[in-house]
Amino acid sequence: MSIQAVVTEALAKRASFIEQAKQNNTDCYRVFHGTVEGENGLNIDRYGDAWLIQTFHQTLTAQQLEDISSILTAHADYHIVYNDRSGSHSRVVNNVENEAQDYSQSEQVIHENGIAFTSKLRHEGQDPLLFLDMRIGREYVCDNSQDKTVLNLFSYTCGIGTAAAMGGARRVMNVDFSSFALAAGQKNAELNNVTDVCEFVQSDAFPALRQLAGLPIGGRRNQKLPKYPKLRATQFDLVFLDPPRFAKSAFGIVDLVNDYQGLFKPAVLTTKVGGKIVCCNNVAKVERQAWYDSLVRCVEKQGRKVTATQWLACHPDFPAFDDNHPLKIVVLTID
Repeated sequence: MSIQAVVTEALAKRASFIEQAKQNNTDCYRVFHGTVEGENGLNIDRYGDAWLIQTFHQTLTAQQLEDISSILTAHADYHIVYNDRSGSHSRVVNNVENEAQDYSQSEQVIHENGIAFTSKLRHEGQDPLLFLDMRIGREYVCDNSQDKTVLNLFSYTCGIGTAAAMGGARRVMNVDFSSFALAAGQKNAELNNVTDVCEFVQSDAFPALRQLAGLPIGGRRNQKLPKYPKLRATQFDLVFLDPPRFAKSAFGIVDLVNDYQGLFKPAVLTTKVGGKIVCCNNVAKVERQAWYDSLVRCVEKQGRKVTATQWLACHPDFPAFDDNHPLKIVVLTID
């Protein structure tokens, strides 16, 4: 099938979903998920009044971009933003110019279930400021944060933290190393008038987590430890752990394939008895049951017990082969 055909088919399949999103005051979602829907490396999302087209493997030709744009604007006449990320390190390359370039670099406001989020489709980073496949996580946190304390690790632009605050949390601590991401998180808190319950800690996750867990701070061999903010040991009612696939710092290595427990253990220790920890793993080759079993073993090694388990499935705008989505999200209640 041609690109035009698969994009048209994807939009048709989402008709009821898009109508429901409108009723829920949601104007950001995926309309074409190329890996599953017939054009690997091509994703198309709606972000407010813009269509964001992204390529990860091969640059679109001018004709292909024109064909896709005509289909999208026939559906709704929004701005067209094309981010070609097929080059090294997945950075946006501005090879293809279009009339939405100025728009793409301007700040906009989008909505998800009535919650406002800041959006800028081209900025100093590489990803959009809100990960749309994590909608189910934000919904869960919003629905389960009333009067709770919430720790949001690897918070990025604090979408989870904002949802927690909007769900009635009495304290939300967002932790991320990026000052740019946390600035967007502060903007999100301001947009929703929840700055009074949101904290923003710019820190490497390892020293932040280990301090909150009451553990000594270590580092990698022969690495001089940089400065980090001092935090008191604290436990939270709800902990959200969504690390990147791989990251390296003087304090440690984040590796979702080989060492999820390196982060999960101190995160468990920051979770109150009877509290919940939401664990995320976005690596497709990590098998769901094996990963879950390793989490349970890690909890038990701390002398605690998983008393309830809930899996969160991505919404239908993010289809997956055999319903086996690369993004795995599980909620563990821990005594």
